[in-house]
Amino acid sequence: MNTTLPNKLYAAITAIGGYIPQNKRTNSDLEKLCDTNDEWIIKRTGIKERRILEEELATSDMAVRAIQDLVAKYGKDLAEIDAILVATSTPDMPMPATANIIAEKLGLTNVWAFDINAACSGFLYALDMGASLVETGRYKNVLIVGADNISTYVDIHDRSTNILFGDGAGVVLLQPSTEGGVMDAYLRSNGDGRAFLNIEAGGTQYPISLSDQDTQKRYLRQDGKTVFKQAVQSMSDACTQVMQRNNLTVEDINWVVPHQANQRIIDAVGRSLNIPEGRTLSNIEYLGNTIAATIPLCIWENVKQMKTGDLVMLTAFGAGFSWGASLFRWMI
Repeated sequence: MNTTLPNKLYAAITAIGGYIPQNKRTNSDLEKLCDTNDEWIIKRTGIKERRILEEELATSDMAVRAIQDLVAKYGKDLAEIDAILVATSTPDMPMPATANIIAEKLGLTNVWAFDINAACSGFLYALDMGASLVETGRYKNVLIVGADNISTYVDIHDRSTNILFGDGAGVVLLQPSTEGGVMDAYLRSNGDGRAFLNIEAGGTQYPISLSDQDTQKRYLRQDGKTVFKQAVQSMSDACTQVMQRNNLTVEDINWVVPHQANQRIIDAVGRSLNIPEGRTLSNIEYLGNTIAATIPLCIWENVKQMKTGDLVMLTAFGAGFSWGASLFRWMI
C-alpha cells in the first residue's frame, strides 16, 4: 500500500549513527554483586550483558561520538546542521541543556539546540518534534539524538534494576523529502506512573548535595509488574491507533522497532499485535535498556536489513507514564 501523499514535504531519515561504550557488565558480573544468576536474568529479561560508560565521561560524550559516526558513514557536513534535539533523562548537568554542550564539543556556534525528557519515550517525542520543524520548511538539517548514561543512577546491588539498564547513544538526521519520511505519530503521557518508575532526587522537590550521594532517592526505582502491564497495553494500543489512522494493517508494516525495555515486553507486544515472525527488531540481548537510545541504536545495528521504501513502526513506553508510536517510510 502506498500511503505517501503527493506534493507533501516530509522529514526523511537520511543518515543514522550510534555509539556504545566499550565496558561491559555481564550477568556473571552481577552474580557477584547480588542474589541473581545468568539463567534467571535471561529468562526474565532476555539480557546477557549491557554497556557501561567510563566514569570520566558523560552523556554528551556518547552523543558526540554517535554524531561523528553518522557524519563519517554518510558523508554529511556538520556545518549544515540547523538544530540538535536531544532526548535524555541523564543530562550532563541541570543546565545548560546537554544539546548545548554537544554543539560546543562539535564546534557548532549557530545552531538551535535543546533537550527533551520523556524518559524511554524520549526519542519518539524528539523525532516528532524534529519532523515538525522540517515539515515547516524552516529547518533542513535536524539531528535527533537519543542518549542516556543511566548506569549512573542504577543501584548496583538492586537486582530489579541492575539487570536491565545500560548506556548508549543513537542519532538520526532528518532532511526534507517529497518522496517520503515521517508519516504519523501517536504520543501520550499522564502522571499515573510517577510512583512506579522514577528517580526522585536531583530536582527541586528532593535536591541532592554531594554529601547525600548515598541516599536511596538518587537511584532509579521501578515497580516491575506495574510497568510491564502498562507497557504492553500502551505500546500495543499506540501502534493500533497509528495503523488505524493510516488505513494500515500489521501486514503492511515491514519492521517494528520497539523500545528495548525487556524481551518479555517486546514479545508480548508482538503477540498482542500479531506481528509476523521476523519483523520485530531487537538488540536488547547485548545492550540492555539504554532508555532514549534504544530505538535509534536498534535501527543502527539492523540498518542493513532495511530497504528503501520500507514502512517502519516505532513504539515506546517510559516513566511518566509516557508512551507512543511513530510511523515512517525508510528513505536511505
